[in-house]
Amino acid sequence: MADKLAAAAAQFRRNAGGDQTGLRLPDERAWRKAHRSGSRGGLMSASTESVAFKSGERERAADAFGMWVFIGSEAMLFGAIFLIFFVARLSYGAAFAEASRHLSLMLGTINTAVLITSSFAMALAHFFTSGSRWRAAGWSLAATAALGVVFLIIKGTEYAMEFHEGIAPVLGAPFTYRGADPVHAAFFFSLYFAMTALHGLHLFCGIVVVCGTLALWWRTEASSRARRVQAVGLYWHFVDVVWVFLFPVLYLINR
Repeated sequence: MADKLAAAAAQFRRNAGGDQTGLRLPDERAWRKAHRSGSRGGLMSASTESVAFKSGERERAADAFGMWVFIGSEAMLFGAIFLIFFVARLSYGAAFAEASRHLSLMLGTINTAVLITSSFAMALAHFFTSGSRWRAAGWSLAATAALGVVFLIIKGTEYAMEFHEGIAPVLGAPFTYRGADPVHAAFFFSLYFAMTALHGLHLFCGIVVVCGTLALWWRTEASSRARRVQAVGLYWHFVDVVWVFLFPVLYLINR
């Protein structure tokens, strides 16, 4: 019995040491190399970043599904805030309408145009990616991020004007609104700052993700670039759609 155990142990050591007849775990780098079906310059339909997927199509479908689930959860968050606003609007319509006139319609309109343009730039990035025009896609992503920064700068300027005017009942700032119903006007401005600040936070996160995608643009495989642009594009368009709803709700009440 001892001789058999010693022989089995020796056989196990030979297998672990590289005997090709033994059972060995697959090497991940070798797996990637075997399943890579293209070069960095072209779009690879079968290449994957994870050993969990058998094909690039399944990996892209999983990415898209995950992003849609995330967007759905964010839509429920914004939907709840919109519901609160509409209920308050029905209860205090006159006060909300008067308070809305103190917002800068010009800056709100400019920001709407900026975000719509950024969404167009993101669509161009997706278009160029589908045609393997990587340099043009990179420039389109850069334009998208730059327009997002422009939006935040304009929004910050608008916030500064509102704080200076005394219509920002947040962060302990003095509220010197002189309209007919200052209590419910303060409620309107509180909702306004909460909704636009939450949207701005989501936009900032989108800018960070776009910049991160650009930073790794030439270090990733072509199929990975395409998948990332698709996922980031879905998120960016969602943020833009939220603003398209925010703008008329907040700025165009009885105008």
